Amino acid sequence: MSEKTRVAILGASGYTGAELVRLLALHPHVRITALTADRRAGKEFADVFPHLGGLDLPTLTAIDEVKWDDVDFVFCALPHGTTQDVIAGLPERIKVCDLSADFRLKDTALYEQVYGAPHKAPELQKSVVYGLTEMYREQVRAARIVANPGCYPTGIQLALMPLLKAGLIEAEGIIADAKSGVTGAGRGPKEGTLYAEVTEGIHPYGVGTHRHGPEIDQGLTDAAGRSVVSTFTPHLMPMARGILATIYVQTAKGATADDLRAHLSETFSAEPFVRVLKEGQVPATRHVRGSNFVLLNAFPDRVPGRCILTAVEDNLVKGASGQAVQNMNVMLGFDETTGLMQQPMFP
Repeated sequence: MSEKTRVAILGASGYTGAELVRLLALHPHVRITALTADRRAGKEFADVFPHLGGLDLPTLTAIDEVKWDDVDFVFCALPHGTTQDVIAGLPERIKVCDLSADFRLKDTALYEQVYGAPHKAPELQKSVVYGLTEMYREQVRAARIVANPGCYPTGIQLALMPLLKAGLIEAEGIIADAKSGVTGAGRGPKEGTLYAEVTEGIHPYGVGTHRHGPEIDQGLTDAAGRSVVSTFTPHLMPMARGILATIYVQTAKGATADDLRAHLSETFSAEPFVRVLKEGQVPATRHVRGSNFVLLNAFPDRVPGRCILTAVEDNLVKGASGQAVQNMNVMLGFDETTGLMQQPMFP
């Protein structure tokens, strides 16, 4: 493809929208031709995100003012519950990566149960591919619409799916305990994300009810070849970005933490963004900050027959916008790492 791909970002005034712009600014094969933010329509992008003020970008506009003839690819970074109608109304020649939850669950009845509203594009859902790139790369390559995974499910599924598929861990009793930075809650003002509410503390939320639980189970069920229902609890941390998942599993008879680590290492040996650490190395969120990398490891529990898995990622990059760009690269036939090889920021 000699000419640059023309890209629109719908919902560009949120954190994931800003991350998409930051990453695409380094992408040699794309040009941003439309940025939407209905409440900020008419503003310059630099007025909303001054740290990206040096880029040559279009003025923010409303979605209904986008000239679709000047768009080849769309990133939807819109609030959950608003994307199904928007994508259903796009010209069929346009490829899409949706960062919302609107197309992640394959079962539309389950979607209604989890999100409390009927699916508005059930026929379209049938053709959507779930975009956990390392697990579904060939399906992503052939897709027109990709549902970008949620931030928590990304690291948790990457740690668990290969092990379930290989029969190295039991499908029962999986517990995923995860911590996230405040950006996971979005940029809109909410009482629960005020500085005084978050700083100097940690608290669980969505206990037993978080919407990422069914999404995680969907991938684990696919990997195991039978129904898997895990226990998932997220926690809010007083930090801007990052996710740490600590996962407790029962090993298959005779399997050890070394076996789990070796299989993960083999599975991801050719993957540019998934790194399995050496025995005893403990990943931390600061080791992936600002990058598209996921770090994994496996540790023996003091309880015989159990192991502890760890996964860290940047929730705004591999957990959202970076994985979306990774999926775009696959969908359009670019090198998968294009625009994404920034190394983590430290300290």
